[in-house]
Amino acid sequence: MAQSPKGGGQNPKNKTRRELARKLVAENRQARRNYEIIDDIEVGIVLTGSEVKSLREGRANIAEAYAREEHGQIVMVNSTIPIYPPAGQFNHEPGRKRVLLVKKREYNRLIGAVEREGRTMVPLELYFGPTGMAKIKLALATGRKAPDKRDVEKKRDWDRQKGRLLRGRG
Repeated sequence: MAQSPKGGGQNPKNKTRRELARKLVAENRQARRNYEIIDDIEVGIVLTGSEVKSLREGRANIAEAYAREEHGQIVMVNSTIPIYPPAGQFNHEPGRKRVLLVKKREYNRLIGAVEREGRTMVPLELYFGPTGMAKIKLALATGRKAPDKRDVEKKRDWDRQKGRLLRGRG
């Protein structure tokens, strides 16, 4: 394998440096089942020190989380970051609302889509980026009804089965 241009050794499976440096903390697996993802963006998140320490241990839950607009900011609701015991009296509240950092143009686009088109802002992943800052992969999505979910599962199963059949023939 070839060396990466900046040194640093070999690059497995031709991933970019950004993908290699990303450390996933929490993932919302049900989001892709319950929502049709239209667009996604990377946003920052405002955290306290004890929250960052807890995230570095890999402890967080964003399964039931969603984002909404409050007082001119986008906040993430229903996310849980457990307390960090060594922080003692300086700990945080596990289920508090957390402000998301979005550029003004992105903010206007997201809020416009939510208000005009009835979309939902759903966090897909919580991770540490290449600079060590906590990031959220926020998706703009529309909800799926139960029949739609079943159709998506059938199509995914058929595609998987079709891939197995074609692999066996070739």
